[in-house]
Amino acid sequence: MQRIPQQVIEEVREKTDIVEVIGQYVQLKKSGKNYLGLCPFHEEKTPSFTVAADKQIFHCFGCGKGGNVFTFLQELDGISFPEAVKKVADLEQIPLAIEISSEPKVESKNQPLLKLHEKVRELYHHLLVHTKVGEPALQYLHERGLSDELIAEFKIGFAPNQRDFLVQVAKQEELSADVLAKSGLFIARDDGSFSDRFYQRVMFPLNDARGQTIGFSGRFLPTKEFDGADQPKYLNSPETELFNKRQVLFNFDKARGEIRKSGEAILFEGFMDVLAAWQAGIKNGLASMGTSLTDQQITAIERVASQVVVAYDGDDPGLAATNRALDSLKNHSRLQLAAVIVPEKLDPDEYLRKYGAKELQNLLQHGRKTTFVFKMTFKRSQWNLENEKDRLDYLADVLQDLAFVRSPIEQDLYLGQLATEFSLDKASLKQQLRQLRQQQRHEVRQSQTKTVAVVAPNVKKMLTREEKAEQMLIYRVMYERATRELLVSEDFQFIHDAYQELLLYIDSYLTTQDTFVLADFLNYLKEDHLKQLVIEISELDLTEHSTEQELVDLMQVIGQAGIADEIKQRQKEQLEARKAGNQQRELELTIQIIELTKRLKQA
Repeated sequence: MQRIPQQVIEEVREKTDIVEVIGQYVQLKKSGKNYLGLCPFHEEKTPSFTVAADKQIFHCFGCGKGGNVFTFLQELDGISFPEAVKKVADLEQIPLAIEISSEPKVESKNQPLLKLHEKVRELYHHLLVHTKVGEPALQYLHERGLSDELIAEFKIGFAPNQRDFLVQVAKQEELSADVLAKSGLFIARDDGSFSDRFYQRVMFPLNDARGQTIGFSGRFLPTKEFDGADQPKYLNSPETELFNKRQVLFNFDKARGEIRKSGEAILFEGFMDVLAAWQAGIKNGLASMGTSLTDQQITAIERVASQVVVAYDGDDPGLAATNRALDSLKNHSRLQLAAVIVPEKLDPDEYLRKYGAKELQNLLQHGRKTTFVFKMTFKRSQWNLENEKDRLDYLADVLQDLAFVRSPIEQDLYLGQLATEFSLDKASLKQQLRQLRQQQRHEVRQSQTKTVAVVAPNVKKMLTREEKAEQMLIYRVMYERATRELLVSEDFQFIHDAYQELLLYIDSYLTTQDTFVLADFLNYLKEDHLKQLVIEISELDLTEHSTEQELVDLMQVIGQAGIADEIKQRQKEQLEARKAGNQQRELELTIQIIELTKRLKQA
């Protein structure tokens, strides 16, 4: 295992702003002296993930994870410590004085599947770009406006019209039947043999947030010999140990940095729309696996963005999908929302090919509508506005939506537009809107009354008086050399082993360091539970310096508790000796209990 010189680690850590690094993965907002965001390690709706710039650490009060900038990348990307140091250096453009290579890692159970997907991705891409069998597919992509650079960037490929192409590859690689079955790339026959799932398809790799290929989506490419009338247009990988379509967003791995910078994600309906936007210079586009957004996908977006623009197809099904997406985003996030209606019932890809990159950029930037304006426009097609009853139903419907608009100025503007269009008294519309808002507030109050309290993912346990004293004493040990020397010289004993371990680790750490640096000390610790405990202790709100009386009181609380525990243990042993009829042992324990009781009174 490669060791990195301590001075290199310290140099990278000292030159790194943890807020800047984590901000590339999590949408952070200033909250007092710290930064707050949605935790990337568990699903949550209310931010509980904090980053302390002064201490250069992160901590989630929901799931309990915490550490320094290196720990964050190790946890998130599943990489080794040396790799995390190198990645931080690369992200912050810090030149390293030494070459750091990747550590050999113990393979996870999914590693064979990941390796297989990576190999298949490269094979499909090679077939598309460098072979005669891939020429029709390459021509099709060129006709769709995709450049060779874009095809290479996204590793787009081609699966030939051959049901045993990958099967032969698997045989050469000597892959087990278990790996083939779990990969989703093959279909098992009744006789136990396998055939390729994908054939005669343009292949789009589907990546996770780390950029690892975990599945594919294949678009069928008809030929004269094989029109594929019985084939679905798009075929995705099935659910596997790697691939869960509810979690995956196409292009999230590439778009995440751009989304973080702009604070905005553009949600498209299909892969080709994302690719068209990328070609037009719009690199913050995403697409879900189908048009129904899931909670997991919304949570992933909310971690890095503050606003979402929904730019689905401009036809009727696309508008209906946009309406559903806006509702899902409104109900399950706090994101700011906007929608784009692509003219002429085109999809964004078609719009690009018809009008060019500048016009697509202009549409996505300046053709945005608020959620209410979109809904008002969309719902017109649902009603016959020539009919009086439909007009009234339409107005009642849009007023329900208007009741959710919080800005009084926006409400007044839209009420004026509705009053003018339908020749109505604005005051009467306003009155009806007021009634709707009162009804909404009443329903919210009822819902809150009925709601059962949900337990947080990691409920912080209530500390005993003794453990509070242990934490306060360790806090003083961390930042006061005199306190540490006092405890070490007196061979002070904590009640709980974890605090005793921390005392030893801190003392050892400070034999080579002039001062205690929390972010650096976290690298020194190996056990995760000790890292979490140190972070928890560092967040205590204590005075800058201890007093002699404070230390005496803390040590007394811990000392008394330790003796009290010993007395309880001796009393338990005494009872067992009495039951066993061992009078000699019972007498010995009685003497010990008397001595301990005297010590407790003197402590």
